[in-house]
Amino acid sequence: MIVVLIVIIGVLLAAAFILSMGRRHDTARAIGTLSRETRRIDRGAVRLQSQGTGDLSGREVERQAAQERGMRSSRSGAVVATSSVPAPIPPPAPVDLEALGVTRRRFLNRAILGVLGLSLAGFGTAVIGFLWPVIESGGFGSVINVGKLSDILTSITNTETPFYSADARAYVHQYPSIDVTKAKASGAYAEPILTGFELGWGALYQKCPHLGCRVPWCVTSQWFECPCHGSQYNRVGEKKGGPAPRGMDRFALSLGSDGSMSVNTATVYEGPPIGTNTTDQEAEGPHCH
Repeated sequence: MIVVLIVIIGVLLAAAFILSMGRRHDTARAIGTLSRETRRIDRGAVRLQSQGTGDLSGREVERQAAQERGMRSSRSGAVVATSSVPAPIPPPAPVDLEALGVTRRRFLNRAILGVLGLSLAGFGTAVIGFLWPVIESGGFGSVINVGKLSDILTSITNTETPFYSADARAYVHQYPSIDVTKAKASGAYAEPILTGFELGWGALYQKCPHLGCRVPWCVTSQWFECPCHGSQYNRVGEKKGGPAPRGMDRFALSLGSDGSMSVNTATVYEGPPIGTNTTDQEAEGPHCH
């Protein structure tokens, strides 16, 4: 639960950072600041203009201009007539379409930030979904009804193969009643597993304890044999060979009053240590792997 909260907080902080950066960029473009080079050029232009007129004030410059116009008028002998008609208004400058509304650069920036935000949101949702515990009823991680005991027994007898439940991800096998005492004396099995042995049944997790490959059943040898790295287990999941560190992991099971079997997949019990052999079952034919 702590990991989920950390992921949610991280996604919210990332989204807030992206929004703040986008707003800061838009604000900077709207207000604008003059660069150092621009200010230097402007100061140079002012100095050039002032060099043309010396250190005269504005009134003195206007007075000189009026005197020059009067001198030109007196030399030409013409009278300059003034007109009361206002000067024509110059046409407006052409509109820059990129400056009108949202510019292309601003649109691309917002699009990139939007895609990045959606990607982070999708990633965060996927992580939360992966870490969220399985709470739906009937799914793996809960108690699963694998079927009627009579149907399971018929399937095992006819196929000479342990009964497989895809929902429980487990193999249901028979356990010889004469070997229950030996299993208890070995100290290799937890009490819920021994309870299932006393009922004559066991439930093995399909994953190999070595690297997690699914372990299939070999009909010829009557063993479980992993195709990935060659680990081998007898009919009740005790290790017989290969690199696996222990026997096959298993689940507790129970029998209902209606004759059905249920496997509790909420808890995985580690398989028996290497060397455990409570049934003395050897390979009954050629190995598959």
